[in-house]
Amino acid sequence: MKKRIAILGSTGSIGKTLIEIIKKDKKNFDIILLTADTNYKEILKQAKILKVKNLIITDKKAFLNLSRNKLGKIKIFNNYNSFNKIFKKKIDYVMSSISGINGLIPTIKIIKFTKKIAIANKESIICGWHLIKKDLKKFKTTFVPVDSEHFSIFYSLKGNKIFNVEKIYLTASGGPLINTPKTKLKNVKISEAIKHPNWKMGKKISVDSATMMNKVFEIMEAKKIFNLKYESLDILVHPSSYVHAIVKFNDGMLKIIAHDTNMKIPIFNSLYNSQKKIKTDELNLKKLNFLDLKKVDIDKFPSIKIIKKLKNEESSLETIIVLANDILVDLFLLKKIYFTDIVSFLQKLINMKKFNSYRLIKLKDISSIILLNNQLRETINKMIK
Repeated sequence: MKKRIAILGSTGSIGKTLIEIIKKDKKNFDIILLTADTNYKEILKQAKILKVKNLIITDKKAFLNLSRNKLGKIKIFNNYNSFNKIFKKKIDYVMSSISGINGLIPTIKIIKFTKKIAIANKESIICGWHLIKKDLKKFKTTFVPVDSEHFSIFYSLKGNKIFNVEKIYLTASGGPLINTPKTKLKNVKISEAIKHPNWKMGKKISVDSATMMNKVFEIMEAKKIFNLKYESLDILVHPSSYVHAIVKFNDGMLKIIAHDTNMKIPIFNSLYNSQKKIKTDELNLKKLNFLDLKKVDIDKFPSIKIIKKLKNEESSLETIIVLANDILVDLFLLKKIYFTDIVSFLQKLINMKKFNSYRLIKLKDISSIILLNNQLRETINKMIK
């Protein structure tokens, strides 16, 4: 029987990688839905190749442009309220890979329609994990993390319990600016900030890698997903990105999880559940013999200091950090602030009295998160003026 699946964010790097995997095994899949924001040409191409009957394109202009094409039996929708029309019964698998906070609403909305959800959206997990977790339990939906680091932890815990873990180390490549002197960071160009040495990623996540905010987010994610304390998590710089996580157990044993620098591996495993073989490179002895693991230079990457401000208790401070970073990265990509302003403005924001109070508040629903996002945007716009 064919696996019925949906891909939220099919035109991004994660979505495209998943589609490449499916194309080699089309006979075993029935793609019920693809979604995108503006890239209507790519999503239409994908739909024709995979014979997809439902598309959601959220940008109104792109939606109108798509409507002018010869669509045949393809139905197109403009928002995620159409899930009720598209899914008549539970499908087998959903990939949630819409970037940024825009991925939160569709991620939560689609949980009840699928047996398994693979989430590659950091913002959804950090800002809405309490809401996601509640719906996963309510609708009996299985969750798999797709980030290479979190999938590695998830994989390493097979046959083990989280209370047996003493410490987990996430690795960081150091990003595109690892060899750039601190004195030159202020005037870093967009082209330099998005040129990741190891991974082919979107602009936003590449900038997060350059500031190391991406790794701060991954620490927050790991804390929530695996129900850990921040003291049980740490970061090691590992330029070759061959090792993705190191798990130290209470009995003294270590698990070092390594795989090719290729997101295809965690995506493939989230889809097939280790039931199928994937072709990968030979064991890389050169990389294994020279792991070059080291502590992060926090003077050069001050974003890492933000982790010290985080508390183990449920808090909305993490949500503020994610939302504000999203806005600041957009401003950098629009050339309205300097590269170093991203973290310096972020640090100022979380110390402001009106936002500092959120440490003690737990946001109850999506509308509260959207309202907070609007407040942050307004404050940041005043700051940069």
